[in-house]
Amino acid sequence: MNRYMSLTSNADDQPLYVDTTAPLHVLLDAAGYRIRAVTQFLENIAMRDERPIDPTTLQDLAQLCCISLRDGCDVMDVIARRLDAAPAGSAL
Repeated sequence: MNRYMSLTSNADDQPLYVDTTAPLHVLLDAAGYRIRAVTQFLENIAMRDERPIDPTTLQDLAQLCCISLRDGCDVMDVIARRLDAAPAGSAL
């Protein structure tokens, strides 16, 4: 695995990367933060009044959620690869 992995939510030039050698707890915190932020946001949207949302606004909000979720999933993928590559019984 390369030391730096580009995030799949990047633009075409891929300027954002994950350090695949970062400590696992740091990677887990980064992934968890993004996933929890989207979860909290979606819960707030689900609990709001029945007022309609403009379709363009809704599309923008969905894109925002997708970016954060993809980033979180990319980091979780790095964690999974690291755990799979670790010798059995090692103390990562």
